[in-house]
Amino acid sequence: MTKPTWDPAQYLRHAGHRARPFTDLLARVPALPGDPPRIADLGCGPGNVTAVLADRWPTARITGYDNSTAMLDKAQEYAGPTSGGGRLDFAHADAADWVPDESYDLIVSNAALQWVEGHLDAFAPWLDGLAPGGTFAFQVPDNIDAPLHALMRDLAGSPRWKGRLGHLLRRPHSVHSPAVYLDRLARLGCEPDVWQTTYFHVLQGEDPVLDWVKGTGLRPVLTALADDPEARDAFIAEYRDLLRQAYPSASYGTVLPFRRLFAVAVKGV
Repeated sequence: MTKPTWDPAQYLRHAGHRARPFTDLLARVPALPGDPPRIADLGCGPGNVTAVLADRWPTARITGYDNSTAMLDKAQEYAGPTSGGGRLDFAHADAADWVPDESYDLIVSNAALQWVEGHLDAFAPWLDGLAPGGTFAFQVPDNIDAPLHALMRDLAGSPRWKGRLGHLLRRPHSVHSPAVYLDRLARLGCEPDVWQTTYFHVLQGEDPVLDWVKGTGLRPVLTALADDPEARDAFIAEYRDLLRQAYPSASYGTVLPFRRLFAVAVKGV
């Protein structure tokens, strides 16, 4: 798997659908111990969901971390004082090696850890950086076996594309089973709440599933073929035709079933 370049505008084309799981995650986060609380958002992207944290905890000092300069540039529009006297800012950091350098009351991550190889091993140092009674909460796409990913992997591994793309994409081990996350968090001294939800997104427009995945899972391919527009367009055309068969359109739109995995872990006092 390669680190992709990101396009904030493309990512935000389905912002409403993408933000809903974060809202559902925050609904299960209990009261935080700090007053005002200190919050870190790992993989904050363009900042639109990080701003939701300020709505829930208006006095908090919140920092969104991301390793994409393009995403951080977009996120700056949300930076500054918040309505309750808190503050929202953004900083460059990679979740693959980020370690808390101060005490946090909440460390949260929205649809980012699937890109971080070995992220289970990061849980211990992150939890060490939580205040007693603090919370670590995350959600990740849990649909690596869904057609939009399986078809992409099959195509990238086909004779035409294998040499250039076969090694780039997320593999099944990029997200673990709910039982694995629950066990790891419990053994680290937390009280974990782990669950799965499948959203049935009704998407509009022409080839909307392709448009969706251009903002996320297809980014490694788009990054690898960025200097070869002819090859990029050829891959997209082949992939588009496969998606049209897997996700047929109806009079009301195109349904994209999308399973996600959630975890909320409260550190012992």
